[in-house]
Amino acid sequence: MTNDRTEGWDGRLADLRKNLETVIYGKSQSIEVLTIALAAGGSVLIEDVPGVGKTTLAKALAKSIDAEFKRIQFTPDLLPADILGSSIYSPVNGSFTFRAGPIFSNVLLADEINRASPRTQSALLEAMNEQQATIEGERRPLPAPFMVLATQNPVESHGTYPLPEAQLDRFLVQLDLGYPRPDVEQAILHGQARVHPLENISAVISKTEVVAMQRAARRTHLDESVSAYIVEIVRRTREDPRLKLGASPRGSLMLFRAAQAAAFSGGRDYVLPDDVQRLAPRVLPHRLMLTPKAGYSGVTKTQIVREILSAVKVPT
Repeated sequence: MTNDRTEGWDGRLADLRKNLETVIYGKSQSIEVLTIALAAGGSVLIEDVPGVGKTTLAKALAKSIDAEFKRIQFTPDLLPADILGSSIYSPVNGSFTFRAGPIFSNVLLADEINRASPRTQSALLEAMNEQQATIEGERRPLPAPFMVLATQNPVESHGTYPLPEAQLDRFLVQLDLGYPRPDVEQAILHGQARVHPLENISAVISKTEVVAMQRAARRTHLDESVSAYIVEIVRRTREDPRLKLGASPRGSLMLFRAAQAAAFSGGRDYVLPDDVQRLAPRVLPHRLMLTPKAGYSGVTKTQIVREILSAVKVPT
């Protein structure tokens, strides 16, 4: 079933996915989740080892939607003003002029975000939640659309800081690309023999269309039985004895919006429980915190979410 709210947008999103697949090979599921996050207006955290295409994926998305792209290389000496911007004094007329930081863009790549201090990481909190930045007491709106694509190395890597729980909670989904299959890796080698595929990619959707798409996705119907299903899944994360920290109400809202965007990208104007089940392992695990005992046992947060999904009754 489709209507005037969804008709055509699923095709545009399919074009966007195909565009990204010309640059990132063999990662169709991750690309699909990325485009769902775009439709939902959320930010994405990509955790993986260096060299698997995290930065390339962010650049390809920005070029595919004709968006302004900025990149911040997070380092231990990075300051909040390096992200947000600051006022510069002019000795000519004795006035201060605000110089915007890289956060004033459509797609912001926060590269290796967990190499900066928690104080610097927190400079993104307001922007990710409210699409604005308060700088020197003045609220400044960010351009629309706005999306943070943050990459981080595994927390065991040398010179990394764990992301604060409040910041993790603001990412809609977490992705991991992983190493490619041997045949895919061989295709990558030949695909970049003469020129990088990024140089040949072009926009398939405009910034204005992305904003319209996000508004349309928010109008996707989600029945109260499905919202009750979401609440029950999240509630069980708070009661699981293996978890020291369960998902917050923001986690429920993020899963709600991700399910809307998943249905919307599939050409439907209503959400199915399948949409919730498919997105929950991407939306919830990074919001959870294992107890030390559970961590030592080897269980993962994604496994716990999948166990909860199998235990909660699915609405019909």
